[in-house]
Amino acid sequence: MISKSCGDLKDWKDSRVAPDFDGQRHAPFLTAGTSSFTDFLGLAAPDLLPARAAAGGGASADGLDLPHATTIVAATCADGVVIAGDRRATMGNMIAQRDIEKVFRSDEFSAVAMAGTAGIGMDLIRLFQVELEHYEKIEGRILSLEGKANRLAAMVRGNLGAAMQGLVVIPLFVGFDTDRGVGRIFSYDAAGGKYEEHRFFSIGSGSVFARGSLKKLYRDEMPIADTVMACMQALYDAADDDSATGGPDVSRGIYPVVATITADGYERLTDADTATYATTVVQGRLASPDGPTVSPG
Repeated sequence: MISKSCGDLKDWKDSRVAPDFDGQRHAPFLTAGTSSFTDFLGLAAPDLLPARAAAGGGASADGLDLPHATTIVAATCADGVVIAGDRRATMGNMIAQRDIEKVFRSDEFSAVAMAGTAGIGMDLIRLFQVELEHYEKIEGRILSLEGKANRLAAMVRGNLGAAMQGLVVIPLFVGFDTDRGVGRIFSYDAAGGKYEEHRFFSIGSGSVFARGSLKKLYRDEMPIADTVMACMQALYDAADDDSATGGPDVSRGIYPVVATITADGYERLTDADTATYATTVVQGRLASPDGPTVSPG
């Protein structure tokens, strides 16, 4: 058994290895809290929250050239929901990155994607992933899909201060509702407002073009393959009219990220599968540049 004198304990208390031995810094770890990891982080290390980090300098970001993520599309289908995102990030009129990923698994039955300031968006999504995992560990059960959407709304609302400085992040949340047995889509505004969308939706700079494309391609209860193809066509149309949206880059082998969420859970399409869909779209546009005019299949 190891013992320490009072002097040794004081030296240990004052060292950088274990400061605040009186429990001030460790209080959040020792008190009963909620199942929200975001609330815990706000007590234990608030500077790690995306909104706090973004607002650290207190200056406006209007004059900064920061990478921005662009177009995301989602559509419900017979078995659940499909979500897809292009791979381009821009800084003003420049391409900042050609292969950025904007679609992520949030848990077994949901996915989240983002448009807006890329750095803040990535941090927000990582925090959301931990939030859902933390809830499951504390409560011993998975949060309902509606509950997940509400948690994300609160996190977006927490970024309002940064959004007012120009660091706007807009997520798109989709999932399979295990209680209702259907895929659902939720959109948000910069103030954390949550809205359930029906059939299909799109966010980002190319969203208006993508949504217009989906209006002519989408039909209710589409099979997964047809829904993926419709989303691919929509992203192609968005890239055709919006310079900030990246289309399929065949020469570099860069294609949209596509994921499906069904009763079997989250599944991201392989690069080979997305390449097949994208190649089909590109080849079809060689014969018909404006794309199909009726629903596929």
